[in-house]
Amino acid sequence: MALLGAMIKTSMAALLTLVAVALPAEAATFAMKRGLNLDQWTTWTGEEKWNDPNAILPYPEWRKYLKGNDLKALKDAGFDFLRMPVDPAPFLSDETLSLRDDLYASVRDSARMINRAGLKVIVDLHLIPAGGSRKIGMSEVMDDPETFDAYAELVRKMARTLSQEDPGQVALELMNEPIVDCDEKGTNLWPDRQKTLFAAARSSATRLTLILTGGCYSNAASLAKIDPKTIPDDNIIWAFHSYDPFLLTHQGATWAGDFIRYVTGLPFPLTAVPQAQLDVALDTIRAHIKAEAPWTRRSGMLAYLDEQVASMDSDDKLLGIMDAPFKTVEAWAQANGIRPENITLGEFGMIRQEYGNSYVMPAKYRAAYVRDMIARAEAHGFSWSVWGYGGAFGIVDAFDGERAEPDVMDVIRSLR
Repeated sequence: MALLGAMIKTSMAALLTLVAVALPAEAATFAMKRGLNLDQWTTWTGEEKWNDPNAILPYPEWRKYLKGNDLKALKDAGFDFLRMPVDPAPFLSDETLSLRDDLYASVRDSARMINRAGLKVIVDLHLIPAGGSRKIGMSEVMDDPETFDAYAELVRKMARTLSQEDPGQVALELMNEPIVDCDEKGTNLWPDRQKTLFAAARSSATRLTLILTGGCYSNAASLAKIDPKTIPDDNIIWAFHSYDPFLLTHQGATWAGDFIRYVTGLPFPLTAVPQAQLDVALDTIRAHIKAEAPWTRRSGMLAYLDEQVASMDSDDKLLGIMDAPFKTVEAWAQANGIRPENITLGEFGMIRQEYGNSYVMPAKYRAAYVRDMIARAEAHGFSWSVWGYGGAFGIVDAFDGERAEPDVMDVIRSLR
């Protein structure tokens, strides 16, 4: 693996120069407008079962329960593309050595299935944290040079797998929400790492549109740190994500830090209900924090809640919070000569229900949020893909085979 890493690194400068000469200066081949993120895993098969084709294939796992008619229904609803998350961990696990070719082929076949339904597809390499039986996740890829080199080789092989597909129908996203450069030290490691991944992908897929992003969860400010001139290629779409305001979009999420899990019952916008009703909701949240949060964190959480509410307690304030990422990206794009159609809001959405939590966000608030975010993206000329098909943020499915409320999908249908 060390030798592989050295070979990849020594070829980067030459390859970047090569593609600068070889590729024409033109817009991205892959064009998109309105999209939906598919599910990644639903049963979270343990790594000890990844050597069993019956457990891990077809891949990604959504193919076990979504059929061609389900995909065509998304086309009929008004989507023109799907973002297909693919967990890279099985491609980095020794458990899948005998199935590796089958896994790559299954990803390609999944993309073709989406295309047959009349939809374009972004194959999104979507790392998540390691845990349980999973040995490799985002931290391992970012923190260990040999594991990052293995990930770069995965990117190269995935690009080669997709290289013969119609570049107008299939694109490749090199890494979802890289968790790097989020520290207070102000590190800027991601641009060079992304250049390594770009070169690996482009070395085996010269026609494929590649989706690139900024560091630190693909936020807008991190995208603005990227100098696109260091990526000598015009067949690129630049992605950013926004779930602002987080206080409202992630209510009850137990995996999103130690504060937001205590927050439920807030409307969107906060002004959607009378002040007395909002005060009751806030008092309930405060009571939860006082009763359940670690005592060393309670006062800080209570102060943070008040601070966040004060930052969005009027429509003008909320407008400023939601507009900020779009303005940041637009200014960056204009400064670097990037066309709006080559920018995508890759993820946004509002939680419906946290796993194991009885609270369900009223559908009208979710629909209002999605409608407002779509309007912002389209006003700027950006494409978008809402998160996601099912699960906690599901707009089509909820849990256990149940359907989500139709409100958000009605917003999508109204755009046709």
